[in-house]
Amino acid sequence: MNELSLHILDICQNSIKANAGLIQIIITDSVIDNIFKIKIIDNGFGMDKKTLSEVSDPFFTTRTTRKVGLGVSLFKMAAEMSSGNFKISSTKNKGTTIIATFQRDHINRAPLGNIEETLIILILNEKNINIYYEHNYNNKKYIFDTREVRNALEGIPFTDYNVILWIKNNIKEGIINIQKEESV
Repeated sequence: MNELSLHILDICQNSIKANAGLIQIIITDSVIDNIFKIKIIDNGFGMDKKTLSEVSDPFFTTRTTRKVGLGVSLFKMAAEMSSGNFKISSTKNKGTTIIATFQRDHINRAPLGNIEETLIILILNEKNINIYYEHNYNNKKYIFDTREVRNALEGIPFTDYNVILWIKNNIKEGIINIQKEESV
């Protein structure tokens, strides 16, 4: 995958299949520390120790429609190829946490990509799940939380075209704003 947002989408789709009601996506982009980190936390079914030990193997999957499961293993490989690391922890009936850390300026680190499109896909999923997105850039933070937006919409569905456009623009502008240089 040539964009990290596609890895995020793949991992979050696993969270949705695990019946997560809340998925937290936390991006830390630090020029200062030369780190780009993606943390995904869900409150889904979680995995037992045996499944957790096998989940990074590309020839392991819990799906019955195919015999390989490349999502986690490709995400792990992307982090490791960028002088980073990958950790996954899970507790049965509590949820799963994945942390992929990348050397920010490494030549092999893929760009984040179109994160607002990824979030829209997750928000418009047929299941009613909550998405919490936090984007940290150096010492600034942008947060988007579907729980807050749902309350503000007062019954207007996320599928409304104007709501979709507003969400995409809000996320895009929010990230751009925290990445602006502070004037001295």
